[in-house]
Amino acid sequence: MQGYAKTAVLMAGMTALFMAIGALIGGGSGAMIALGFAAVTNLLAWWNSDKAVLSMTGAREVDSRSAPYLVQMVHQMADRAGLPPPRVYVIESDQPNAFATGRNPDNAAVAATTGLLRSMSQEEIAAVMAHELAHIKSRDTLIMSVTATMAGAISMLANFAFLFGGSNRDRPLGAVGTMAMMILAPMAAAVVQMAISRSREYEADRIGAEICGNPLWLASALRRLEGLALRIDNPTAERNPALAHMFIVNPLHAHARDKLFSTHPSTANRVAALEAMAAASPRGAAPVAPAVGGAAGPFASGAPRAAGGRGERQTSVPRAGRRR
Repeated sequence: MQGYAKTAVLMAGMTALFMAIGALIGGGSGAMIALGFAAVTNLLAWWNSDKAVLSMTGAREVDSRSAPYLVQMVHQMADRAGLPPPRVYVIESDQPNAFATGRNPDNAAVAATTGLLRSMSQEEIAAVMAHELAHIKSRDTLIMSVTATMAGAISMLANFAFLFGGSNRDRPLGAVGTMAMMILAPMAAAVVQMAISRSREYEADRIGAEICGNPLWLASALRRLEGLALRIDNPTAERNPALAHMFIVNPLHAHARDKLFSTHPSTANRVAALEAMAAASPRGAAPVAPAVGGAAGPFASGAPRAAGGRGERQTSVPRAGRRR
């Protein structure tokens, strides 16, 4: 529950920040107008988020005929997590990455790049997709929509203060204070919003490790994902940086530290948390990962075959992602 508690505290902080700024520079009526407008715009964005994101990334839906391994593996893990089977998409991109989208578990989709499917082992692919299923299970798209609403309302309040704040004598903070608040308030909201995003990544790592059955699979995948993502460009993400927070690792070549405005935690910190989780788990307590293609399946080993190396190339799945 630690991850959920941290998210709750951060969201409470965002709410308190909104109320304080509303009282100082927007007034009660101004605060409610800003909140209502931000809520409507973000509700519309949240409702159509899956269609918009999948279209912007050029994702193509696959099924049990075009990508049997990937679809069966995702659906088996979704069943284990108590989720409806999401739609599965493949994105033509050399950069290994993945994301989840959708307004709720009944209208969810997961997407993997062809780079991910070609460069990762079967265990690492399972761990990455389990991480994305964890975002769906935790309804992180809703959480981030709420925080975006609050951040947008705070930015609007700052603009209201500048445009409709009345004379300098009527402004509680004065002209200089109002100008400072206009600049600092949106920055403070963005800092809290990004902190919530990083908190949700840690939580998705934890739940994803439980879904796939082995935290070390995800730890291995994150190490290799970061190294490859830093060397391989993602043109679609670079053109649409607002999508960066959705991917499992930052596609925009972010630095490794947990910067204030970074949407992703440090990969080293994420790996350390997963290794600690694996060390704390009783031997044999982790559930067996979904078997695909036989009784034992390709997930019979206890650790990813590609840890520290290039790993086993996929054959059927990447071909499913190529345009004909």
